[in-house]
Amino acid sequence: MSESIVAYRYAKALIDLANEQGVVKEVNQDMSFFEMVCQENDNFVAVMANPIVRHDKKLSILKKIFENKVNNVTFSIFKVLTKKNREKLIYPIAKEFQKLFNLQTGVQIVEVSSAVALTDTQRSQFSKIVADAIHKEIKLEESVDESLIGGYVLRVGDTQIDTSVKKKLNELKLALA
Repeated sequence: MSESIVAYRYAKALIDLANEQGVVKEVNQDMSFFEMVCQENDNFVAVMANPIVRHDKKLSILKKIFENKVNNVTFSIFKVLTKKNREKLIYPIAKEFQKLFNLQTGVQIVEVSSAVALTDTQRSQFSKIVADAIHKEIKLEESVDESLIGGYVLRVGDTQIDTSVKKKLNELKLALA
């Protein structure tokens, strides 16, 4: 079975348990915290994925970092995963949990890439226009891609709107060829 399917199943079980216990918001914050730790520390992710490191050692690392900083429901998934030798799935599970939480709460992730950083005015305009179009609360994720030259690339789910100068130059190049 693929890693993403297994991660989805664990995340689904975790969100169901968190809903049952009434701590879904806390667990979501814990998963965001865990994602941040993973993104900032490649060594941590490597240790969790390393089959040579014993599972009890991985659990002790997780205890030192997270035990008193996260909800008991969140930490219980860490214990289950180390017991089942699936520590490398914790990060994908955290990402899947975030997707499920956003789906449950009606939040849509919107990605915007632009040649320069967005101003506060542009940010609020993007948020308002997209929120009005899709009738959902949005969470804007921004990135800067200087190769775009100008304009932006907006991704909402499977839909992409590309108004970049780079795209227009490529279209012109193809038309002239």
